[in-house]
Amino acid sequence: MSKKHPVIAVTGSSGAGTSTVKRAFEHIFLRENIKPVVIEGDSYHRYNRVEMKQAMQRAAEQGNNHFSHFGPEANLFDKLEETFRVYGETGTGKKRYYLHSDEEAAEHNTRLGTSLKAGEFTPWEDIPPGTDLLFYEGLHGGVATDDVDVAAQTDLLIGVVPIVNLEWIQKIHRDKAERGYAPEATVQTILRRMPDYVRYITPQFSRTDINFQRVPLVDTSNPFIARDIPTPDESLVIIRFKDPAKFDVDFSYLLSMIKDSFMSRRNDLVVPGGKMGFAMEIILTPIIHRILAERG
Repeated sequence: MSKKHPVIAVTGSSGAGTSTVKRAFEHIFLRENIKPVVIEGDSYHRYNRVEMKQAMQRAAEQGNNHFSHFGPEANLFDKLEETFRVYGETGTGKKRYYLHSDEEAAEHNTRLGTSLKAGEFTPWEDIPPGTDLLFYEGLHGGVATDDVDVAAQTDLLIGVVPIVNLEWIQKIHRDKAERGYAPEATVQTILRRMPDYVRYITPQFSRTDINFQRVPLVDTSNPFIARDIPTPDESLVIIRFKDPAKFDVDFSYLLSMIKDSFMSRRNDLVVPGGKMGFAMEIILTPIIHRILAERG
């Protein structure tokens, strides 16, 4: 953790909706003229797409049916911790990209003069000089094991944690729409990942500074047959501050600014789901200003 070169991480599991928080930060960075280096969590997977399938096959043949992207065997936790630590100390480091699609591959091939394919990684590159902070979005921004502690290297750690049934609904619908997966295949993925989810994903949200948890106000009791994702207007968002004094959170101001918001506990603010993006911006903007002002 370094005040001179701040590290901000947004962590949440697959289907949790971390992209919503990422967009809120992008708006803040643009409006406040802040230059971040953006790190994507997928770039710290240990295997590319083909290698991951092969690793899963080997694990299954050895009787391990729970090998997943959530666990340490499939990720470079030590490299992620090193990236956060080195950036915090020096404002420099290395980064790479995981190419999710043919479009991303074409973009980076043009930039790098390579012939990479979707599902592969770009080479490691130097982080450009002159950035104001490091911004991470992915699965493991707050992970900690016996060997590494990524969470300890952050200055601001944000969790995105919809209740688990909503998370599963979002993942099933996303996988079908974006990847063409049948719901049954996504359910099998959820089951395979469950041990690593419990060991490495869930504990992160006890280390976060702020959690945003979306709670639907419609029936999601069987997420595997849900036809629709509950809309933001059919939800509430619980915003939990681990230590409000750390960032001098002004709850009276937030309650006055966010219509129909209320406090459910001394450090839990509840806002309408449709106000989640707005709430993020008015909560996070002064926190980021404070972090940057403390750089010296």
